[in-house]
Amino acid sequence: MDRQEGAEQGLLTAASSGGGRGGGGGGGSATGVLLLSTLVAVCGSLEFGAAIGYSSPAESGIMDDLGLSLAEYSVFGSIMTVGAILGAIMSGKLADLVGRRGAMGISDILCLSGWIAIIFSEGAWLLDIGRLLVGCGVGLISYVVPVYISEITPKNLRGGFGTAHQFMLSLGSALVYFIGTVVNWRILALIGAGPCVLQIVGLFFIPESPRWLAKVGSDRKYEAALQYLRGKNSDISEESTEIKEYTLTLQQISEGRILDLFQKTYARSLLVGVGLMALQQFGGSNAIAFYASSIFESAGFSANVGTITMAVVQVPMTIVGVLLMDRSGRRPLLLISASGTCLGCFLAGLSFLLEDFHRWTQVAPALVFVGIVLYNASFGLGLAGIPWLIMSEIFPINMKGSAGSLVSLVNWFASWIVTYIFNFLMELSTAGTFFIFSAIAGLTILFVAKLVPETKGRTLEEIQAAMNPLTA
Repeated sequence: MDRQEGAEQGLLTAASSGGGRGGGGGGGSATGVLLLSTLVAVCGSLEFGAAIGYSSPAESGIMDDLGLSLAEYSVFGSIMTVGAILGAIMSGKLADLVGRRGAMGISDILCLSGWIAIIFSEGAWLLDIGRLLVGCGVGLISYVVPVYISEITPKNLRGGFGTAHQFMLSLGSALVYFIGTVVNWRILALIGAGPCVLQIVGLFFIPESPRWLAKVGSDRKYEAALQYLRGKNSDISEESTEIKEYTLTLQQISEGRILDLFQKTYARSLLVGVGLMALQQFGGSNAIAFYASSIFESAGFSANVGTITMAVVQVPMTIVGVLLMDRSGRRPLLLISASGTCLGCFLAGLSFLLEDFHRWTQVAPALVFVGIVLYNASFGLGLAGIPWLIMSEIFPINMKGSAGSLVSLVNWFASWIVTYIFNFLMELSTAGTFFIFSAIAGLTILFVAKLVPETKGRTLEEIQAAMNPLTA
């Protein structure tokens, strides 16, 4: 009991003293090494986006060339999320075991192997194996990239740098939508493998996360990595001391297991992390991304025009989100993003309902287009990346591995459910499907307003001490 109380006091002291000193790199600048490290990390995000966007432009080509039925293509579209579930299960522990750079390297090998299998597939089985392997890699990427970026950036830059993950994810999807209109699905898969190669090469030139090095007891290495990231002439003494004090205090507590997350201590962090991920996916994000072409076609609108416009709109909106992240904060962007997705799905559902009743049949296809593009733009503004950023901020490092695995697992399991049943829901009721997504987006607004904290301008240690006060 005394040791636990001492740990509690130590955590709060470390966090508050860091905040008082401006710890965590409060005045840190964007050095060349920090920029390079972030750029290499978000090559994984580019790969993530390419994997998500691939199935939409490739749908007709794969079904025609390989003779797949709708059910078989639904398996192909959704099996990536099964792989991502497997990747998510091992993501946290693997990143703790081999480091953040090592986990990114493993994800690249998995994705590259998957893309090669897709390129050379002549039937459904090799196609599905390839998609499964890509999913495993993406499941790792979705956890380790936001965590790595949050752990290497100073607090005044963490929001903007963290949303580089969101921007590159959106860019990856956009590029695949664009390129998929002019090349066949095998060449598109070859292009999808490109970010893996770039990241594998780049990993040799960037440092490991200083916080992970401190966690595993590599004192000299973590200080050297921190100095390398902050610049040769920067004074890192305050930030280094804060990280060390916090890490030493956490070491008095046993390494967290998944079951430990269900203690009262971590209740708020767990609720926020799991809730955001579940609402993001049950709101239809990956289903709409995976099957955008078929949605536009079912509405009688040009699939090429629709998917290209989605890509054109999402990238600038994501840039706006990046620029506003450390100014307006996480919560306002999430609220605006969720409101936009709610309205977008409602418009899409309304247009399909009008078609069912043979009303305004000339206007309905355009209304679907407006609704889906509004959804995509709003999603890119906040919901695409902020849940991952917040997940990387709210759990202490002794629980981050287990928490990351669980939260990522929830995200990808929800994604698998939605992407697998989406085509069947559309056959039952297209309007009803989008009204359900709209209702869930409405719940997201309430969830963010009531439960999600603002993390802008606070060090990781301050955030985690405030959200996870240790109780005896």
